[in-house]
Amino acid sequence: MILELCLEGVFAIVDMFFVSRLGQNAIATVGLTESVITIVYSLGIGLSTGAAAIVARRIGEKNPEGAARAGAQAILLSTAIGLITGTLGIIYGGDILKVMGAAPEVVESGAIFARILIGGSVVIILLFLINGVFRGAGNATMAMRSLWVASGANIILCPILISIFGLKGAAMATLLGRTIGVLYQTKHLITGDGELKFRREYFKFDFPILKSISSIAWPAGLQFIIGSGSWILINRWVAETGGTAASAGYQIAIRNFVSSFYRRGD
Repeated sequence: MILELCLEGVFAIVDMFFVSRLGQNAIATVGLTESVITIVYSLGIGLSTGAAAIVARRIGEKNPEGAARAGAQAILLSTAIGLITGTLGIIYGGDILKVMGAAPEVVESGAIFARILIGGSVVIILLFLINGVFRGAGNATMAMRSLWVASGANIILCPILISIFGLKGAAMATLLGRTIGVLYQTKHLITGDGELKFRREYFKFDFPILKSISSIAWPAGLQFIIGSGSWILINRWVAETGGTAASAGYQIAIRNFVSSFYRRGD
């Protein structure tokens, strides 16, 4: 689980490493967009917490079928929330950068990055969610491996796609890396490695299970949203008061902090 959490920070660090070569506008775009995406992370963490709790309870009751059914319901709920969030990101990607205090030239060059990255919210949430299902079933190693796969794909794709598409390529690499990670997770859910094996019939809406997951997920998600809100405000203030150069410098510095935080705190 420690290695899994460390790998969560790899996406942001790898993106910044390669994007930094494109100049301060690109750096500011990545930082401001990813500060807003922490809200999506918070939703994913909340749903993951709810799913892990229900799945773990069923595993403790020696009911792997019930655990798989709960996991399937969590995936349905997460997909719906992710699609709504992603649609809003695609429509309002440029406006989000404006609200975050980005300069006009940053908005112009970075709107497509924001639309791609926030538009892929469903993949972000599912990556968190399915890892929570694996942890609830006692298979934290699989959760770690899925992020190895996703991070490895991102590291390979990022320089290639940036060289072809520029800043847009960084968003594409991150989205594709996470998608590959989710596909890896899905493969193991279907084949039934460990305690869980998902079946098609488990994906019919079961509102009592959805209610149980939601009752645990929303307080956990809200806790992280509150913390994310403070970081979003700081990013906005830096961009407004210091301009693009200050925002770019802050984004690079904060990633060094995030890296050490994951190594020490989790």
